[in-house]
Amino acid sequence: MSSIVTEQGIVHYEVIGRGRPVIFLHGWLGSWAYWIDTMNALSRHCRSYALDFWGFGESDRQRASFTVPSFIDLVTQFMDRLGIASAALVGHSMGGTVALGVALAHPERVTRVAVVGSPITGSSLSFFLKMAGRPFWAFLAYTFPVAVKAGTYLASPTITRAWRIWYRMWERDLSRTSLRSFFQSIGSLHRTDLRPRLRELRTPVLGIYGARDNIVDPDQAFVLAREAPQASIFWMPEAGHFPMLDEPERFRQALADFLLA
Repeated sequence: MSSIVTEQGIVHYEVIGRGRPVIFLHGWLGSWAYWIDTMNALSRHCRSYALDFWGFGESDRQRASFTVPSFIDLVTQFMDRLGIASAALVGHSMGGTVALGVALAHPERVTRVAVVGSPITGSSLSFFLKMAGRPFWAFLAYTFPVAVKAGTYLASPTITRAWRIWYRMWERDLSRTSLRSFFQSIGSLHRTDLRPRLRELRTPVLGIYGARDNIVDPDQAFVLAREAPQASIFWMPEAGHFPMLDEPERFRQALADFLLA
């Protein structure tokens, strides 16, 4: 386990492999652990870093802001502390939205961006994720955790084919999330709309989207392809919101082809 001290708190991260730098960013209610198999697969060619956003995993929870802009700042602070001049960014869901935000704010620091099931507009989130961004519903979720866990367990086979693995990870990561980071982060994501600025991107972008995604509308792939000048899409018809779990070999090959091109 590794950590650094940034201007706004401690950030936990892990690093695997040698070669060109790649930074992996997790989604809402996730942690760096979603990336471990992908990082191992790339270890001969890439030095992969995976961090926990503030309020998630093992990173600091004692702060006031857990928003998409604050996570964009976190990534740049992380790069500064580790002396990473530039890197490819790979983000899942909220992490992909953050990665695009970093590329827009600091284009000289980002060589490539891969987003996985990521919302370009917050309106593409499922109904339940939109509700989770409201303090009242977040409070209820924390007040009745048994009901939330039971409901999520029953719904998990509709979210990913590897639902048993995913549920164990989700349950662990939820237990390490604060109430404030729970609703602030998803509320901020719901309010995000990258469309007005995507045409400014001059960085190669890969969008990996599962056609069976019921968390983020998979049509966000078409928005990305239409608005970002150098965007390409890798469509996964049999995958949902977690392509790295549903079809890991296809996912890793597509990502490696993009990162190592």
